[in-house]
Amino acid sequence: MLLDPAIRDWVLIPIMVVMVLVGVVRHQVTVLLNGTPKKADLKSARETKALQRGAILRAFGSHLPEHAFLSRKAYLSDAFEKGSYLKEPISNGKPKPNLMQDPAYVETMMDGMKKNIMNIVPQTVIMGWINFFFSGFVLIKLPFPLTIRFKSMLQRGIETHDMDVSWVSSLSWYFLNLFGLQSVFTLILGSGHAADAMRDMQAMSTMGMGAAAGPQMGPTGQPQDMHKVFLSEKENLELTEHEWGLDNVETRLLVKYGKKPRSVLLEKKGVSSTKTSSSTMVSSSGSSGSSSHVVTTTTTTTTTTSSKKKGKKQN
Repeated sequence: MLLDPAIRDWVLIPIMVVMVLVGVVRHQVTVLLNGTPKKADLKSARETKALQRGAILRAFGSHLPEHAFLSRKAYLSDAFEKGSYLKEPISNGKPKPNLMQDPAYVETMMDGMKKNIMNIVPQTVIMGWINFFFSGFVLIKLPFPLTIRFKSMLQRGIETHDMDVSWVSSLSWYFLNLFGLQSVFTLILGSGHAADAMRDMQAMSTMGMGAAAGPQMGPTGQPQDMHKVFLSEKENLELTEHEWGLDNVETRLLVKYGKKPRSVLLEKKGVSSTKTSSSTMVSSSGSSGSSSHVVTTTTTTTTTTSSKKKGKKQN
């Protein structure tokens, strides 16, 4: 199949150019609507940083000695349970305030609506323009073969079963540009631009509500109960066990550079596990001393009874 060179000049390149220009305009309009960035609330930032502190302790606790890890673990668990880092203190049976009367919550909702409008309107206009003027166009052929599973992604709007998968339709070219022009936008607008398609999809799924200017939102757009979040983080901390990252570091270094065989590490692991199990047995035997005494007494009584029966039979 041969393509007319005019398709390249009047369909392929114009779609890409229009998408780049729309992305630049959307970035500028978003900057104008957002205005100057607002400072984060101190109490809200403290809530977020406290959760991050617990997650960092769980992830990198092996870099701390055992006593330091346990002290931090105990402090954070107690603080999470008491709600020391909560923005608002724990209400004992008191009704929750109306969120619509909270200026921060209302402002966050308005910012989310603005972002959604700036995400939805340009994409809807471009898709309608492509469907109206370039519906059913085949634009390019990819220079590498693909499997049949890519047919629905690369040939949207073309209902054919015999066409090779490498051919790309106009609507599929739009989606490829939507997610493939991010490097171009970064080059033109810099990092952190407002023309990121992936970030737009995430903002649309969460209604575009962030946590910087108001209460923290869940996936459904409703404010989270931060006390429950802290309690779940406390449970995660309590389930985390400490493993000293510098344990047998000298031996591991010698094994890494071939100075000692790898079996030395396995032997040391076996010795350490044996010590752990023996200490566990000692502690359990101390707690079950009375039960072992009862078992010993019962065994002695049984032996005495059996010896008496043997003496009677001999007589």
